[in-house]
Amino acid sequence: MLKLKMFINGEWMDSLSRQKSSVVNPSHGKIIAEAPLGNTEDARMAIDAARTAFDSGIWSDLPASERASYLFKIAEKLEEHASELSQLETANTGKPLREAEFDIADAADCFRYYAGLVTKPDGQTYPVSSPVQAMVVREPVGVCGLIAPWNFPLLTGAWKIAPALAAGNTVVFKTSEVTPITTVKLFEIIKEVGIPDGVANLVIGGGAIVGNELAESDKVDMVSFTGSTATGRSIMKASAGNIKNIALELGGKSPNIVFADADFETAVDYALYGIFVNAGQVCNAGSRLLLEESIHDKFIDRLIEKAKKIRVGPGDQPSTEMGALVSEDHMIKVLKYIQLGIEEGAKLVCGGKRITSNGLENGYFVEPTIFVDTKPDMKIVQEEIFGPVLTVQKFKDEAEAIQLANDTPYGLAAGVFSQDGAKALRVIKKIRAGITWVNAYNLAYNEAPWGGYKQSGIGRGLGTFGLDEFSEVKQININLEVEPTKWFDH
Repeated sequence: MLKLKMFINGEWMDSLSRQKSSVVNPSHGKIIAEAPLGNTEDARMAIDAARTAFDSGIWSDLPASERASYLFKIAEKLEEHASELSQLETANTGKPLREAEFDIADAADCFRYYAGLVTKPDGQTYPVSSPVQAMVVREPVGVCGLIAPWNFPLLTGAWKIAPALAAGNTVVFKTSEVTPITTVKLFEIIKEVGIPDGVANLVIGGGAIVGNELAESDKVDMVSFTGSTATGRSIMKASAGNIKNIALELGGKSPNIVFADADFETAVDYALYGIFVNAGQVCNAGSRLLLEESIHDKFIDRLIEKAKKIRVGPGDQPSTEMGALVSEDHMIKVLKYIQLGIEEGAKLVCGGKRITSNGLENGYFVEPTIFVDTKPDMKIVQEEIFGPVLTVQKFKDEAEAIQLANDTPYGLAAGVFSQDGAKALRVIKKIRAGITWVNAYNLAYNEAPWGGYKQSGIGRGLGTFGLDEFSEVKQININLEVEPTKWFDH
C-alpha cells in the first residue's frame, strides 16, 4: 500500500493533525493507498511558504526562458514515467487504461506548451496624444490557490500548474483526497527537477476545509477552481474578503444536437463518446441528446444496440471500454438520479442498474443508461448527474433545438451534427456555451481556450487565455519630454 505525503516548502510531510484518508481502487473497493488529510493549519503553512517564495522573487524574477526550462523538464519526466503514471491513474480513478494514457500524454504536452508559450513576444504599445510612450506588460498575479477535481486529477493539475508557474506565480495546489496518487507523483517530479522550495506546494484534503482556507486567505491573490457549481458559489463568497482574482470551471448539462441530415454513424459514435467516456464523469459530457423528430426512433435503436455492447469492467483490463465510478458515494448518487428519472416519468430504455456480475460485485460499476420521453423540467434533464446517464429530447426545427439547448442554467459545452455547414454554424452561434463542436464531441486541446457561459464558470483556461488568466496587466507611461507641467503657475 502506498503511503502518500503532502509537499510544503520543499519537504514531504503528514498533516499536522495526523489524520489519514484511505484511497480506494473503485474497480474492486480495496484500499490501495493512505494519504494525509490536510486541515486549515496545513493549508496556512503552504500558503505562507508560497507567499514567502513569491515575495522573495526567487521564481517570479527568473527570466521566462529559465522558468520554461523547468517546465520542459517536467514534461520530459512525465513522458519518462508515463506507463507507471497511467497505471496509477487507472487504479485510483477506475478509468480504462487507454483513457489514463491519453491523460498523461496530454498533461506532458500541457507543460511543454506553456514552456514554449511563455517565451514568446508579449505586451503592447499605444500611440497616445501627449509626448508619452504608453505600454502594457503582464506580471504574475502572486500566490495562486489551485483546486482540482477528482475525475482528471493529473490532467487538470497540469492545466492549472503549468500556466501558473509559467507566468511566474507561486502555487498551493489542493488535490482531492479521493484521487491524490498521480498528483503526489507529479510533485515528486517537481522536486526532482529542482524548482525552488516554496514555489509549488501540495495539500491533500477536503474542499470545505483546505479549499475554503485558500479562498478566504488574504495571502492568496488568486483562486482557480474546477468542480461543481455549488462549490464554485462558495469559492466566490469566500474570495470576497480580499477581492482576489477567481477562475471557475464549473458544472455542465451540455446538449448534443443531431439533425436529420447528419452523418448517421458518426453522430451515433460521438453520442456514445460524449456521455460514456470516463463513465460520464466529465464536466462537458454530452449528457443531453437532442434528436430531430424524423430520425429519433432509428437513432435510439442504434444507440441502444451499441450502448449494450460497451464492455464495462476494471480499467486495467485491455478489453475494458468503460470503467467504474470513482467512489461508492458517487455511485449511490448516480443510482439515485436514475431512480428519480423513473419516478419523474422518463422512459428507461437502456441500463439503469449497478453491475454486480462477472466479478464486479465489489466495484462501483453502473450500466450505460439512456432515458427517452423526457421533459425539459425533469431534474435528470436540468441537473448535472456526472455519470453514464443520457437523457434524450426531440425537436422539430432549428428554433426548437436552440431553445432546448439553452434551457438549463449551464453553458459549458455543446455539439451540433449536420452536413449543412451553414445550418450548423447558425445553431452554434445561438447556443450559450463556451466550448462547441460541429460533427464531433468531447475533443480538447491545450492550444484552445476552455470554459463556459452562465453557471458553468468564469474565465478561460488553456491556450493563450490560460496564461493570461494567471497574470495581471500593468500600464506603464514614460514621459518623453521631462519638464515641469506649470499647471499651477498662474
